[in-house]
Amino acid sequence: MSTDVEIAENGAAVHVQDPPDLVVAERAATAFLTALGVPLDSPHCRDTPRRMASAFAELLTPPRFVPTMFRSDSYEGLVVVRGIAFASLCAHHGLPFIGTVDVGYQPAGQIIGLSKLAWAVHLYARRLQVQEQLTGHVADWLVDTLQPRAAGVRVQAEHLCMSLRGARARGAVTVTSATRGALVDDPLLRQEWVMHLGAAVAGAHDCQGQETRDVSDQ
Repeated sequence: MSTDVEIAENGAAVHVQDPPDLVVAERAATAFLTALGVPLDSPHCRDTPRRMASAFAELLTPPRFVPTMFRSDSYEGLVVVRGIAFASLCAHHGLPFIGTVDVGYQPAGQIIGLSKLAWAVHLYARRLQVQEQLTGHVADWLVDTLQPRAAGVRVQAEHLCMSLRGARARGAVTVTSATRGALVDDPLLRQEWVMHLGAAVAGAHDCQGQETRDVSDQ
């Protein structure tokens, strides 16, 4: 599947992806399961390749939406939306990583509909990737779409490739963060961002079972 970018009437970029080939995907799923010795002749498994193809197509197809923006010269504080739930697929193993995203920005003359921040998370979550990429992509989308004074993103997720197999570190949470603009240079604004996120950011290095990575634009 390939992804193109179209420009909406309001000047915002809209990601458009070719539809998946479910017929080929179903054949591949059948071959994959058969190669692993999974019998597909039972009533429960007979249609599993089709369901697998459909499920992965859903997880890898980003939503199409147009960011709704409004002129606003009267608000200069941070706008923060916390706890946006998401699921994505690990680029290394194809297994899900599941968690939440906190998104914030400081407007520079325009604000965006709050639901569009959640849609932006889903836009970049539905692909094979590592968590660091998701974090940076959402932060860059905020900058490209809104041209804000500052933008910040924190992602917290459990990776099933680490909890179901290998180390089997169930409950381990990986934390990544990205900052853009004034959040990099202004310590007071950065302190406000951390305050909005709560104690989890300030104490992430001390929390057992959490791995913190900073992918800020320094």
